[in-house]
Amino acid sequence: MLRSLALVSLAAGAVLIGKPATADMPQCSQRDSVVNYLEKKYKESPVAIGVTSNGGLVEVLSTNGGGTWTIIVTSAKGWSCLVAAGEGWKSIAMKPDQGPST
Repeated sequence: MLRSLALVSLAAGAVLIGKPATADMPQCSQRDSVVNYLEKKYKESPVAIGVTSNGGLVEVLSTNGGGTWTIIVTSAKGWSCLVAAGEGWKSIAMKPDQGPST
């Protein structure tokens, strides 16, 4: 829970001040750096992905078994920012008829 609050606070700070603050993990950095950090520190890897209407990439990273999770958003230029983090990620399978509408 403390990790969640710290990451959310850092992400909120990034939105407010527009640049990373000094901390254990900067809230924004190049995508490869962010993903590598989350893999090494928390054993998280991508489990879900989506594209925003403005071309950004939203990813959920989680541990095997969902112990912890992190959501990042990446710009087209490869700059990723932490959005949220927590514990107890659970994937839910979609039924075949629940695909996106066109």
